[in-house]
Amino acid sequence: MYICLFIQYKKIDQKKKYKLSKKNDLGFEMIERYSRKEMVKIWSQEEKFNIWFQLEAHACDAQANLGVIPKKSAEIIWKKGKFDINKIDEIEKTTKHDVIAFLTNLAEYIGEDARFIHQGMTSSDILDTTLSIQLRNASDILLNDINQLLKTLKKRSFEHKHTITIGRSHGIHAEPITFGLKLAGYYAEFKRNKKRLIEAKKEISTCAISGAVGTFAHIDPFVENYVSKKMDLVAEDVSTQIIPRDRHAMFFSTLAIIASSVERLATEIRHMQRTEVREAEEYFSQGQKGSSAMPHKRNPVLTENLTGLARLVRSSVIPALENVTLWHERDISHSSVERMIAPDATITLDFALHRLNNVIENLLIYPDTMLTNLEKLGGLVHSQQVLLALTQKGANREDAYEMVQENAMKVWETPEHKRKDVYKKLLKNDKKVIKYLSEKEIDELFNLDQHFVHVNHIFDRVFD
Repeated sequence: MYICLFIQYKKIDQKKKYKLSKKNDLGFEMIERYSRKEMVKIWSQEEKFNIWFQLEAHACDAQANLGVIPKKSAEIIWKKGKFDINKIDEIEKTTKHDVIAFLTNLAEYIGEDARFIHQGMTSSDILDTTLSIQLRNASDILLNDINQLLKTLKKRSFEHKHTITIGRSHGIHAEPITFGLKLAGYYAEFKRNKKRLIEAKKEISTCAISGAVGTFAHIDPFVENYVSKKMDLVAEDVSTQIIPRDRHAMFFSTLAIIASSVERLATEIRHMQRTEVREAEEYFSQGQKGSSAMPHKRNPVLTENLTGLARLVRSSVIPALENVTLWHERDISHSSVERMIAPDATITLDFALHRLNNVIENLLIYPDTMLTNLEKLGGLVHSQQVLLALTQKGANREDAYEMVQENAMKVWETPEHKRKDVYKKLLKNDKKVIKYLSEKEIDELFNLDQHFVHVNHIFDRVFD
């Protein structure tokens, strides 16, 4: 059972087909709505045991190449190797050891040649290498998710490359920007995340088949190298009895950073959808309901959901970091943690990236509202242009700042419905200002075009 998603696999026929249960054994309803089938499959019992078998069988091939076991036996192991998940679970009730239960069940199908399986190996060789494969395969899905999100962000960035909106700092109007530039910033961030995940995938894609305490005392290093190549992994430099957990800590930290990027973009959309702002909005489909009590509501439920899912992914980081410190050559304090956080974090992030892509793809943009909001401060967003113009005309910076701010504060005190062009008028009526700037020059300083002169330059840097 996965602690966050409450996923359980239930047998429905004798062909080892499994489906998601609606409830787990504690009676909780499974959060199927936050899971996607391709990622869930990676963490299924059937997929795990399939990988276990492949590792054992490839190791037998390597042993046969070395002359340690008969080649015929290696062939029989591949041919007869099967497993029954229910039977493995039943055996484990007695053995209290999942790998031994698996090997016992495997031997029931293979027969006498099963004695050559797992020679010189230890359980961690199988468990750790399998986890590496699962995390690597999960990375591939997550990378596909990011690639799709990048395509969508790029498309919508260019669509709104010149859509004027207000940039905010501290939640307060700062200076004009374009909505396309906003999205371009997120594109650049997820491009960095893609690079991080590629590195994390590389970091985690290691194989350890070195036996008890990692000394290869009872198995030739050739076996590890052979299996590594077959499973597209790299042999671990020093595996003690486990793959060092700093690799896993780096992997889950990377997932957490990606989740934080998801939340940052989701939070921006949530703000823009606020009634007082309403510059953008999640798509609201026909028949959709926003509130059981208030029929008028159109809430940012998808991005709020993404904020929550990001918290779940980040919750895996501290346990992953604490897993780095294990006793001597190994203990199993990390095992229970990873059995939970590995599926939970990857399944949740996969769902979140997919949902975020849909949100951006269908996001409703309101350019007219953006312009209306930009004008709410009566031209104050041009204050820096006025400040710089005054200094260029000979005023020292301190005096220029005082002139600009003194008039700006009067605008803040003016009722919003009376603010139209009020800042420009105040400047034109200020004797200290017109000493340096003519009315025509002041008018030119309120031209929005100055803010977008280098938009193409930024786009060229981002979208290489």
